[in-house]
Amino acid sequence: MSCPGVDLVRHPAGATDLVLLAHGGEENSHADPHLRRPALLRMWPFAVVAQSAAPHAAVGLLRYRFRGWNDDGDAAIDLRAVLDELPPVISRVFLIGHSMGGRAVVAAGDHPRVAGVLALAPWLPSGEPLVALRPPVTFVHGTDDTVTDPAGTTAYAARLRAAGVAVTTYSLAGEGHAMLRRAKDWDRLVADFVGGTPAGGGSEHLPETDAAQVASGVGSIAWARFRLPVKERFRVSCESATR
Repeated sequence: MSCPGVDLVRHPAGATDLVLLAHGGEENSHADPHLRRPALLRMWPFAVVAQSAAPHAAVGLLRYRFRGWNDDGDAAIDLRAVLDELPPVISRVFLIGHSMGGRAVVAAGDHPRVAGVLALAPWLPSGEPLVALRPPVTFVHGTDDTVTDPAGTTAYAARLRAAGVAVTTYSLAGEGHAMLRRAKDWDRLVADFVGGTPAGGGSEHLPETDAAQVASGVGSIAWARFRLPVKERFRVSCESATR
């Protein structure tokens, strides 16, 4: 079992902000979430986007102990352990999560170091505990997603708004769970979030584009993976994630 931590692909000297990317996983699995899994690879283009949108911030990918969420919400536990033990110089963390990672960043989004949450096609099942998130909070989901339920995202956003939290939601017509048919739209929304573009706080439906972008989306994954090597690894103890 590997211990939770962060693979840093960018770490400017003196950086006080961290953009942390949390990848997807499975409902139940204690298998190793190795580096070659598609769920993790899909996050690499967003690391490139974040590097451009916030050049003075550190950028890293969250590393879990396990591939699955499991009964205890292991992915969220790991994220909280990382947030607790990051170096003191990191004062603000901007969380971006996809699928299970989207569920994790929402669950840990009330941590005092968190300065914003962006959930991409998040897995937010019925009855998911409501977390007191602090804006900016943005949820994005494709209308054709058959892996995680867009209605679950809409329902959770409504609960947050009822609790007084400003939430921006985007619905991407014709998009599925892998975020490849409209790769440029996902990149733009990540750039806006990381770059601090003010969100409207409402709901927006983005109509389907003329052409699928699957080929360019897949190409961007390969290009980003080789362009951004891991520069530094930060790990917390496995015991920290099981307290």
